[in-house]
Amino acid sequence: MSFRVNTNVSAIAAHRNLTNSSMSLNQSLGRLSSGLRIVTAADDPAGLVAAENFRAQVLSVDAATRNNQDAINYAKTAEGALQEVNQLLTDARALVIASGNSATLSAIQLQANQDQITSISQSITRISTNTQFGTRKILDGSSGVTGQISNATRLNGLSLSGSVGGASVTVGGLITVTAVTTAATRSTVTSSALTGGVVLNAGSFSVNGVTFSFPAGTTGGNVASAINAVSNQTGVTAAFNTATNLLQMSAVKYGSSSRVNFTDASGVISPIGTSASPLGVDAVASVSFPGGITSLFTGGRGGYDGISLSDSDGNLVRLTDTGNITTGWPLAVGQVAVGNASFQIGANANQTTTLALPNSSAAQLGNDLVAGTNFSTINVSNPAGVTQALQIIDRAIEQVSFMRGRIGQFQKYALESNNRALSVAKENMTAAESSIRDVDMASEMTNFTKLQIMQNAGLSMLGQANNLPQGVLNLLRG
Repeated sequence: MSFRVNTNVSAIAAHRNLTNSSMSLNQSLGRLSSGLRIVTAADDPAGLVAAENFRAQVLSVDAATRNNQDAINYAKTAEGALQEVNQLLTDARALVIASGNSATLSAIQLQANQDQITSISQSITRISTNTQFGTRKILDGSSGVTGQISNATRLNGLSLSGSVGGASVTVGGLITVTAVTTAATRSTVTSSALTGGVVLNAGSFSVNGVTFSFPAGTTGGNVASAINAVSNQTGVTAAFNTATNLLQMSAVKYGSSSRVNFTDASGVISPIGTSASPLGVDAVASVSFPGGITSLFTGGRGGYDGISLSDSDGNLVRLTDTGNITTGWPLAVGQVAVGNASFQIGANANQTTTLALPNSSAAQLGNDLVAGTNFSTINVSNPAGVTQALQIIDRAIEQVSFMRGRIGQFQKYALESNNRALSVAKENMTAAESSIRDVDMASEMTNFTKLQIMQNAGLSMLGQANNLPQGVLNLLRG
């Protein structure tokens, strides 16, 4: 051991250790007072980067959760308005049924029913026009997908749900029937030839539950006229061919949903005991939409006739008689216009969802069954319009109910389930950030106590080291 006065190496070492202990103690004090393990970037640079990324995600999840709640309120506003439309349509249907009792109603009573239906139509259009979420209109077609027929010779009905193939339609463009692979046919029954064009055997036969009785000698033309007189009841028309003396009965509607149930026990116009109930054929077509989406459409679904084709997403196209052919395709038949109803429901880019709400005005409801007709055009002041009015109202009720169902699915499965997922994500990302950024108070308190002891010991040892040169005085005294 050397004895020096000018340089006290032991004191320098003690001071260094004391300085380090003091710095560590100050850091520990900062952690304990703030509750953070990372008070400054120098505490853990890599950990700070990770913690800040998690913090940004957590704040973004909070914003996405608020977006979800806004979207839920948007959906509830739309569904509430459509619920009222549903009720109005139900009231209108009751009025149409009442108007069908023409034997007991005067013309004034029928007109009163029609006035009520007209008022209902105006109310539905007002709801469609005025329903808003904030300043955004919801049911006027601007926040959803609408379709417009461009080829009326091939198509006379078009209704879009906003989704095709399970995916939302997000771009506008052409609707193209790429192929009609099966053309629809009607159920038909042809009688045997009537000798001389007249009925030989007096008797009765039935068509779709309606009995017809004819004496011998009735002409085939008169038989056809009698069947046609009640076609609204039977759904069957008849035509007599004078060249072949054959009577052909055909269902008014195409497809398998309507039949000609014919029974001729007496052999009036066919062999004795004849019974027939042939099936019509439903059309099948492939339709493409903007964005390269193609869907298979089949007639007869939901009780519609064979030329009213729908797909699994509730879209409907109705072919004309001219369009009910398997040749001359592909052909553009309509145009899609897409409104903007997009919601940012995630914390990152492209985590969005859409809700398509078509125009629900009276003119757009029930407009895909018969060309040129819709809910706003039905007229029950004349009893002849009751049957068609019922068909249009039933289709309108189905359209509105389908829209409400889609809104319910959107709210339950797209928004509420996403909200729950966001809550779990926020919880776990917050925990991840906390594990990086926050201090373990118990562990840090233990470290703080150790550093306090080290600092006190360092101060004591620095004092001892400063006294070491005093030993040189003993040498000098000697």
